[in-house]
Amino acid sequence: MWRQDKKEELSSSEQEGQEVTMVTTNTTIADGTGDISAFVGKGVEFKGTITYSGTVRIDGRLDGEIHTDGVLLIGEEAIIEAKITAGTIVCKGKITGDVIAKDSVKLRAPAIMNGSVKSPVLSMEDGVLFNGALEMTQGAHEIHRDISPQPIGVLMPPVLKRANG
Repeated sequence: MWRQDKKEELSSSEQEGQEVTMVTTNTTIADGTGDISAFVGKGVEFKGTITYSGTVRIDGRLDGEIHTDGVLLIGEEAIIEAKITAGTIVCKGKITGDVIAKDSVKLRAPAIMNGSVKSPVLSMEDGVLFNGALEMTQGAHEIHRDISPQPIGVLMPPVLKRANG
C-alpha cells in the first residue's frame, strides 16, 4: 500500500492495481520548500484521508481529506476534491473544497480554486481562477501591531492681531 523503500515512480500500468501509491523521492523542489517526502503520481486515483508530515506532491486525483503541518504541492494536472488542512499549499492544479493553511497558500497559473480559503498569506498569479471565500487569518508568526488609540496633535490656526490704527 505505502511504498517507503522504492526510490522511483511506478509506471501507470503498475499504479492501476494499487489503492494508494506513495513513492519516496529525494527531489529538491524548485521553490525552495525542501525535499519531497512522498508522491502521488499522474493517473493515480485516491479516495480517503491522507495525514502526513513533510512535503507531498500530488499529480493525480484525490477525493477526501488531507491533513498536514507540512507542505502540499499540487501539480498542474491534479484534481483535488477535498477538505485540506496544511502548513503551506502550492497549487497549479484544480482544488474543489475548503482549504485552511497555517502559513500560506500560493496559487500559480493555471490553478483553479473552487471553495473557501483561510490563510494568513495568499498569493495568486495572473491566469488563476478563484471562486469562493477568503478569510485572512493571523498566522503562526503574528505581527505585533500597536492599535491602541494615540492622540494626534491638533494645529490651531494662528491668531490674527488687529491693527489699531
